[in-house]
This record gives sequence, structure tokens and C-alpha cells, in this order.
Amino acid sequence: MRLATFTHRGLRRSGIVEGGVDGVEGGVLSPFPEGTDLLDVVRTGRVPATGAAVPLSEVRLLPPVEPPSVRDFVTFEEHVEGVRRSVSGAEGVPDAWYDAPAFYFANPSAMVGAHDDVPVPPGCHVLDFELEVAAVVGREGRDLSPERARDHIFGYTIFNDWSARDLQSREMQVGLGPAKGKDGATTLGPWLVTADELEPYRDADGLLRLALTAEVNGREVGRDLLSNMSWTFEELVAHASRGTRVRPGDVLGSGTCGNGGCLAELWGRRGRQDPPPLRPGDTVTLTVEGIGSVSNTIVPGTAASPVPRARERPRTRP
Repeated sequence: MRLATFTHRGLRRSGIVEGGVDGVEGGVLSPFPEGTDLLDVVRTGRVPATGAAVPLSEVRLLPPVEPPSVRDFVTFEEHVEGVRRSVSGAEGVPDAWYDAPAFYFANPSAMVGAHDDVPVPPGCHVLDFELEVAAVVGREGRDLSPERARDHIFGYTIFNDWSARDLQSREMQVGLGPAKGKDGATTLGPWLVTADELEPYRDADGLLRLALTAEVNGREVGRDLLSNMSWTFEELVAHASRGTRVRPGDVLGSGTCGNGGCLAELWGRRGRQDPPPLRPGDTVTLTVEGIGSVSNTIVPGTAASPVPRARERPRTRP
């Protein structure tokens, strides 16, 4: 089942996507009763009755859920190699990466829809996309094993972690995770595909063998398989739940795939910014087998409000 959140004739609705090619061409949306939030469906597992279908072409797709939290993992070794060289100049993969699936907390207020415009972040001159898939938690859990975690995954969606590489490169020298380098926008969509629909793609290692492609202005720049992840989504959920809770609607990104899942990886491997950073007017289209496509156009952003450099203080004591 494919579940979407959308606006139609000025109303925010949610419902079931049916028909069409990948649910797009000729597809329709059968809406749930007014006031039904898709997060309630995720939380309860109960799918309400639907009303008269409307053409998908007549709606604006919103992020499927407004997540309580967003964890973005980094599970593709090939991506780590390329981006590390591009962002910090370091070679190889840190040994600590192999210990456990690392993640940072992203901004849950920055979600944008499948076809929304994406403004250039203030102060950014090196904008990049990131091709990922995200799992959405359906049931609360704590200290889960990977085996138990499977029952806590409601479904999957496409996740594009837009990245201001110049801001990220500078701020991460402080020794913390990315801040404004990742704070501007994250595409979530086009809808939420329930976990049962993707079970036929599962391989012998428990990974989802889905084809991933990235295009900029209609030109393919990246292609990979989701099954090149070094951890399963169940293992990501289990790790996320260690010593804390995962809750319905929590989003866990796979991390960016390899082989051109973002521009920075290509820059690191090629030693030059080829293809160039994204500019206003560029359109990025990401496609995931079994889920669908998202396509966002870059538009000019706002100027950065100046913040002073750190003040030199005398370190006086009381």
C-alpha cells in the first residue's frame, strides 16, 4: 500500500495512492476522512475507509509524515570514502565507522514534499543532494533486537538530505556533527510504501535490493543498489533504540548511496567539482525502485543574516 499526505482544493488530506505508472501517470488518490493524519494511521496500523478518488495530477504532495525525530545514518562505505576526501581531505574510512551504524539528528521541521522547490541555504555556495531511502517507525520500542525491530518498521520513503557542503566542511572542523550544513531542507516522499510491499525485494542478507538512480537536469549522475548498505534497516532501528525509545513516525535515513549518490562523492573521487554544485534552476530527480520518484528544483534563497565571530574574552573568574 502507498500512503500519501497532500493538499487538494486548499485542504490538507491523506489517503491511498492507486494505479498509474509507479502511481504517477494516471494515478489517483483515494482520500481518508477529513482530519485524518497519516501519522495516526502509522501509529495505529488501522486504515480508514476512503472517499471518492481524485487525480494525482491535481494534488500537491506533502511529506508523508511530520516526524517526531529524524536520524540520518551513514551506511554506504563507498559514500564515506568519496565524501570524506571531498569534505575534509582525509583518505579511506575511519575504523570507528565499522563498529556500529553512525548517525546524526536532522531537523524534523525542514521536511519538504516530493515536488517542492528547494531554496539555496543562506550563505551556501556549494549545494548538493543526497540519494537515500528512509524507514518510518510504526510502533514504539526500546532496546530492540534486529529481529524484533522488523515489526516496528511501518514503511519506507525516499529521503533527500540536501547539503550545503561549504558550510558543512567548515563547521565540522569544530568536532561536532553537521549543523547549518544540513539544516535547510530534506525531501521526504513521494509517499510512504508499507513494508510488506517491499518484502519481495529482500535478499539473503536481509537487505532490500532496490535500484537507486539520481539525475540532475535529466542527466544521470548516480546509480546504485540499496542492498549495498552495510547494515539492514532492522539493525538501524535496533541501534537507534539502544537505551532510548523509537516512536511512531520517527524517520531513519539509510545514508547516501555510493556511485554518485551525491555530488561530493564524485568530487572526492575526481579531484574537481564535476558535475558542478547545484544552482538555482537545476532540477534533481531521485528514483527508487518499488517506491517512486521525487523531483525538486533549486530556487534562490535568502541572504545570510550576519553573526559576529567569537568574542575574545578575558576568562575572569568570580
